[in-house]
Amino acid sequence: MIQIDNNSSKALYEQIYEEITRLILSKAFKPDEKLPSVRELASMVKINPNTIQKAYKSLEEDNYIYTVKGKGNFVNNSVELRSLHIKNMEEKLNEAIKSLKDLGLKDDYIIGLVEKILNPSKG
Repeated sequence: MIQIDNNSSKALYEQIYEEITRLILSKAFKPDEKLPSVRELASMVKINPNTIQKAYKSLEEDNYIYTVKGKGNFVNNSVELRSLHIKNMEEKLNEAIKSLKDLGLKDDYIIGLVEKILNPSKG
């Protein structure tokens, strides 16, 4: 379910955040589904509960989850989140393409980069 890379340069709470958002956006977690408690998840991935709490707090701030006092953390509506996430990724892609164009790269070269990313086996 949730995988942690101890060799990653990303902080553990960021990895937890990204894994849970991936599971929500891929619909592995359904809207209004209860997430594992902080202690349960900490035990599952063998990291400090404070790290899980920090990830859950960030997820709540970004509206991926909501908290019901005394009951736990639950998944927000993934359809709306998915649309928002796609919009954010489009903005990042636009920024990346603009940066590459600012470096003087031609459209054909940029398209080739994208094709290589989409089809790494053809690279």
